Amino acid sequence: MLGTLADLVLPSACAGCGAERVPLRSGACVDCVTALESLMPFPAAPTPTPRGMPPCVAVGAYGGALRGVLLAYKEKGRYRLARPLGALLAGAVARLAPDRRGPVTLIPVPSTARAARERHGDHMARLATHAVRRLRAAGWQADIVRPLAAAPRPDSASLDAIARHAAAENSLRIRPGRIRVLQREPTMRRTLVVVDDIVTTGATLAAVTSRLREANVQVTGAAVLAATQLRRGDPGGFAGLPPPHAYHGVRHQFRSPNEG
Repeated sequence: MLGTLADLVLPSACAGCGAERVPLRSGACVDCVTALESLMPFPAAPTPTPRGMPPCVAVGAYGGALRGVLLAYKEKGRYRLARPLGALLAGAVARLAPDRRGPVTLIPVPSTARAARERHGDHMARLATHAVRRLRAAGWQADIVRPLAAAPRPDSASLDAIARHAAAENSLRIRPGRIRVLQREPTMRRTLVVVDDIVTTGATLAAVTSRLREANVQVTGAAVLAATQLRRGDPGGFAGLPPPHAYHGVRHQFRSPNEG
């Protein structure tokens, strides 16, 4: 209710397309909400796929309303979008969880201290928290663990795929107290999913997976909101993925006023 009231009292442009003076729902216009709700998570991988990258599921391609909403959330301070974006992310996670009865643990890619300051907190931790709430509401035993910290690293825009992987892996630090939470229970008993906002070359997801593997923690897969430079993976090549109808209870929450 508060989110809807804010949209009415303090109207702003649509987060998805930038349209002004249009009715908003959770910060997006009706057309953008419809486009976001129609997205169906799919297996995706960058080309070429970096060594060590786990199976990845993306909510959609990095463009259109999804790109606009993500940029509004990350770069323009529209943090109320974390809840509906978290609901979309939960749909991608659900495609990697073969059984609602088994525990599912989300591991968000960590932000550097500088990025967290600029965004008033770790933006992926916020998204993962909302995704866990959505998964629990839909019947999954879901939780979140943050076993990694990120040290400063060079801007990846000027790096090739190999250099990106090296920079990402070198920046990651194990948090001993938190990694033990994952080490206590054999990872074969739970689904471990690394979550991020965007996958481009796959270097970050591969680096996170490699660092966790060094600590004897095996990752099941990765879930992201958007994918760039991608090719659609073969759904039949991802063993254990439930059919699309299996995660309908997780999705289609962007429109709800309570998701403001």
